[in-house]
Amino acid sequence: MSDFVKTEDAPMFAPEEGMRRQVLAHNNQLMLVRHYFEKGWVGTRHSHPHTQLVYVVSGAIRAEMDGRVIEARAGDSFVVDGGVEHQASAIEVSEVLDVFTPAREDYRELVNKTSPAF
Repeated sequence: MSDFVKTEDAPMFAPEEGMRRQVLAHNNQLMLVRHYFEKGWVGTRHSHPHTQLVYVVSGAIRAEMDGRVIEARAGDSFVVDGGVEHQASAIEVSEVLDVFTPAREDYRELVNKTSPAF
């Protein structure tokens, strides 16, 4: 559990070309994750059991889910329900905050491998 995280102490991961990920504060119920996307990045289509709240800090992204396509710009937010297949891409260089509930164990495992537990 990392219920307090200093940004400069949180490791940065590059799980896909054109994307950087930083796992921030989390407990078993919630996880805050920052993503940076390069313009033109296209994410892998996927689904997960977690409910995901997306907030676009800067830039613009396109998201496809459940046959619906949305373009979200700085200040916009949306929810991806658990189990829904979705895909995102970056229209512009973007920073996005994601909140997952419950916390993503796959992301937590990455953090635990690279930094000590609190």
